[in-house]
Amino acid sequence: MKNIILASTSTVHGGTYLDYILPTLQEHFKHANNILFIPFARPGGITHDDYTNIVATAFKKINKTVTGLHTYPNPTEAITQAEAIFTGGGNTFVLTNQLYVNNLITPLQNAVKNGTPYLGTSAGSNICGLTIKTTNDMPIVYPPSFNALALMPFNINPHYLDPDTNSKHMGETRETRIKEFHFYNTPPVVGLREGSWLEVKGNQITLMGNLHARIFEYNKTPYEVAPKTNLSQLK
Repeated sequence: MKNIILASTSTVHGGTYLDYILPTLQEHFKHANNILFIPFARPGGITHDDYTNIVATAFKKINKTVTGLHTYPNPTEAITQAEAIFTGGGNTFVLTNQLYVNNLITPLQNAVKNGTPYLGTSAGSNICGLTIKTTNDMPIVYPPSFNALALMPFNINPHYLDPDTNSKHMGETRETRIKEFHFYNTPPVVGLREGSWLEVKGNQITLMGNLHARIFEYNKTPYEVAPKTNLSQLK
């Protein structure tokens, strides 16, 4: 049974890394002592070791240890045997490319589908959609495919931003870009605002947190859904 949390962000304004969601993660990872961390997205070009240390510091608050996937000689085996898995944010293209290069797409899919508790934030959430085509990141590397883990029956847009009516910026809004996506693609897109997350228990997908999410469906007017909304039928 799938046991997944997909958060829009790791850090909310005024907080520290994962603090806002740690009570939820304590329950989510209650049967795991060690969390396997996938650091491949490398936000800001940080080293894998430094990124893992940041994560370890956060999880120490709920008495969990963290080990970076990059330290294992056999990453496939590490994923297969993991008690729990966390994929952090950063650049979605870099993350996806590394998963393909290391032949980890299928092992990661299988582990999560078989019930290994999974946490994703930002890019780590984006890869759980059907494709990574609704990421906000620059394509600084070219992965073999834009197809993602397909653990969700839709795409995700983490860090979703509403238009700022006071801004003089005349460029595209996030909503405009998602509508451009739907000019060439049909899957729904869930716009996850910062501080929100999707909780997946088996086949049930529920919006959690205190904020609404914005839903984009092909050839439909975008609409808002409230926290605790069941999104399982969104396909």
